[in-house]
Formats: sequence, structure tokens, C-alpha cells
Amino acid sequence: MKNKAIIFDLDGVIVDTAKYHFIAWQKIAKDVGFDFTHADNEKLKGVSRVQSLELILQMANKHLSQAEKDKLLLEKNTHYLSLISDMNSSELLPGIADLLNYLVQNKISFALGSASKNARRILDALDLTRKFTAIVDGTDVSKAKPDPEVFLIAAKKLDYQPKNCIVIEDSKAGIDAANSVKMISVGIGDKKVLKNADFVLHSTSELRPEWIENLLN
Repeated sequence: MKNKAIIFDLDGVIVDTAKYHFIAWQKIAKDVGFDFTHADNEKLKGVSRVQSLELILQMANKHLSQAEKDKLLLEKNTHYLSLISDMNSSELLPGIADLLNYLVQNKISFALGSASKNARRILDALDLTRKFTAIVDGTDVSKAKPDPEVFLIAAKKLDYQPKNCIVIEDSKAGIDAANSVKMISVGIGDKKVLKNADFVLHSTSELRPEWIENLLN
């Protein structure tokens, strides 16, 4: 048993599903009469589906009944699921396939810690489900990041103390969640945004096995 385990976020770390969320939200925004841009979409990063709809309605200056909101939330998810059903392993982010193979070969435990309720479906489409030691998704948690619940459940499933877990994340909320329970945090993306992380890498291509090996030791 290695002295540390790894917990991966899904979106922006294993695969980029953000483009599919954007397409689905753009259609919903259009339905309520709002031209939703990529800049607007940045405000939805790491935010729940319900909160995302509220933000879009604020941007559009629209007031809807709960029944109308529920209908839009269902439409968004149905559209998103139809988009991701065609995903395959070619959509893994750079370096991830090699890294996961390395972790499996070296018997290093790793889990998924994602707020997405569709995480298992995405892992199935990418043919990755059986590789993960443990999977924690939106159906297992009641609190969103920056609450560390998702990572604490993953650590428990891996049978590792939080301080011996390395979290790989692309959002500030995820980094803050990891830091709050003394996990080692690795941010993927902009150093200015992820400045609280213990380590920041520009992209997943820098998650080379030798770099991870140093961190594990």
C-alpha cells in the first residue's frame, strides 16, 4: 500500500464536459430570450445545476415559477445527457490515459470526487469505471464544494487519512475544499485563480507519472 492516494475531480481534469454544459445552457438561455456567451458560462464553473439556472435567469432579468424552473432544469439535463452519450476515450484530457494506466500498474489507489450526478455515466462512456478504486459523485453528497464532503467520503472509501490524499482539481471551490481538510491540493489551470493550491500546473499534460511519483513519496 502506497503512503498516499489520489482523488480526481472529473470536469476539467479527466475530461472536458464543460463544452457540453455550455451548449445545453446556451439553448436554455435562448429559450428565455437571453444570448448566453462563453464569458457568461465562466460564472457557472463549479456551480450546481439549480444555482446555474438562477444565475442565467438573473442575467436575463427573468422571473419564472418553480414549475417553469423545474421544466427548464429537466430540459437542460436531458439535452446534456444526449450530448455526452456519444463521448469516448478520445476525449480524455492530455496525459490522463497514461497517468491512470500508470496508477493501475503501480497499484496506487485513486478515486473520483465529483459533484456531477452524471459522473458514473461519463466514466462508463470513457471506459474508465473499472479503473477507479472508488467513485463518489453528486448522488453521494448533500453539500457542494467548497464543502469538503465529496473528498472526505472518497478518502473514507479509499481507506486513507485526508492528510494522505492528493486532490487534483481545476476549480477554486475544489482547491478550497481540499485545503480545508489538509489534503494536498493540485490545481490545473490559471495560477491567479488557483493561487491557494499547494501546486498549480498549466494543464493535465504536466501530470506526468514521474511528477506524481515524487508527490506520492
